[in-house]
Amino acid sequence: MGRQFFVGGNFKMNGTIKSITDIIDNLNNASIDSKTEVVIAPSGLYLLLAREHLRKEIEVASQNVFDKPNGAFTGEISAEQLKDSGIGWTLIGHSERRVVLGEDNTFVASKTKTALDAGLRVILCIGETLEQRESNKTIEVVESQLKAVAEKTKNWSNVVIAYEPVWAIGTGKVASTEQAQEVHASIRKWLSSNISQEASKATRIIYGGSVSDKNCKDLAKQEDIDGFLVGGASLKPACR
Repeated sequence: MGRQFFVGGNFKMNGTIKSITDIIDNLNNASIDSKTEVVIAPSGLYLLLAREHLRKEIEVASQNVFDKPNGAFTGEISAEQLKDSGIGWTLIGHSERRVVLGEDNTFVASKTKTALDAGLRVILCIGETLEQRESNKTIEVVESQLKAVAEKTKNWSNVVIAYEPVWAIGTGKVASTEQAQEVHASIRKWLSSNISQEASKATRIIYGGSVSDKNCKDLAKQEDIDGFLVGGASLKPACR
């Protein structure tokens, strides 16, 4: 059986009760291919709103999770709290958290293990900066990000890998289909060599970085691109 196509919408720190409700109404009335898994990630304040009103077959993801159980960690959200609220997915390692908030590979790996151990499914974000790409370090960077997670867990059955070149996020720039496929193929090869052939065949590797209705069709035709993580464009009518 082939890998199920995956589309994730990361709303980032955007939205109001009205705009999120409008998106939910559109999704509830939309005709969605049964072969495609759809997950949306509103900001934390609207997770319960989304889960309570969204049709069951569309999942909801948190944009963040902490790597500790419930306790004195002001401003954080635990895997246990997400599970208790019916939230089955979480983003981890998004470049905005790596770059702006200084979350390093070790912390991202720790959060990933905590989420998986709690029964959450993880959208693990990896990707290189423009400087790293221009220095021909793309594969080295993404493999180091994956290696950190592999040192914490060997079970990748509940992980979707999102390759998001940092230089393409929110910039309007997008990796060419060839560039994206090359990195996705390298990730799949890494999984085969370092996790298992089964993980390599089964793990979905999706692309993110200025994905829009204009470029997604060509990207989706690539052998190792199993879907998309859409950022700001997921708030626009064309992506609903």
